[in-house]
Amino acid sequence: MKTVSEVLQLSAGYLQEKDVERPKREAEDLLAFVLKVSRLDLYMQHDRPLEEKELSTFRAFLKRKAQGEPYEYIVGETLFFHCTLRITSDVLIPRPETEILLEKAVSEIQKDEWRGKEAWDLCTGSGCLGIGLKKALPELNVSLSDLSAKTLEVARANASWNEVAVACYQGDFLNPFLGMKADYIFCNPPYISEEEFGSLDPSVRLHEPEMALVSGPSGLEFYERLAVELPNYLNSGAQIFLEIGSGQGEALGVIFSAKCWKTKRLEKDWAGHDRFFFLEFE
Repeated sequence: MKTVSEVLQLSAGYLQEKDVERPKREAEDLLAFVLKVSRLDLYMQHDRPLEEKELSTFRAFLKRKAQGEPYEYIVGETLFFHCTLRITSDVLIPRPETEILLEKAVSEIQKDEWRGKEAWDLCTGSGCLGIGLKKALPELNVSLSDLSAKTLEVARANASWNEVAVACYQGDFLNPFLGMKADYIFCNPPYISEEEFGSLDPSVRLHEPEMALVSGPSGLEFYERLAVELPNYLNSGAQIFLEIGSGQGEALGVIFSAKCWKTKRLEKDWAGHDRFFFLEFE
């Protein structure tokens, strides 16, 4: 039987031949997941022999990684804002930027009289924003919505797995909330243009759901809809927390130029790119 050290050396070489970025790290992460140990433990147990079942699972994972599939889809889970989320090919993989959005939003909401108020996570995907929000602020009433039934199934499972009680609605954008009003809106909608989609990294373009990435010709379609539709769904003083595409900040300022928006603020991510747009309703 091959040892941990031998398997790591062989698998890193295999991934390098397949032009996988960071082949050694990718091999370490996958093997650590299979063996249910930390990456450091791999080296503490370098002479441990792998059982055939472990080796078989690892080989299957390695083959998928060699084909460019993201780690999160291979192992079926990821960590996000103190939550463990199940991830399938029906949902986007939550990004660090989205976690920053939630951190900023929770800090803002805590300045308010937030208990018992209504928060909606539109285009919820895996449910990461709404579930993370409910876990951080359990006395908020949180609802998740998505157009895709399969996507919403993943979000429901994640809510259950993280032991938070949220409402889930299937439907197009704000349609599931007809006759209702919210105090906090979260939305990380599709914001990639059709032209930009072709230039995305293959790990994203070939594996993540296009419907959750591409909004249309401009990449701004969902924000334009929000600017028109949102006011009818908001309580006075409602706060809006949006993730946006790099370079879209100026366009968002124009889209949300109506007088009903009491304040609006553009913030950048760690790389200095436009990434977050926050609004307050009159």
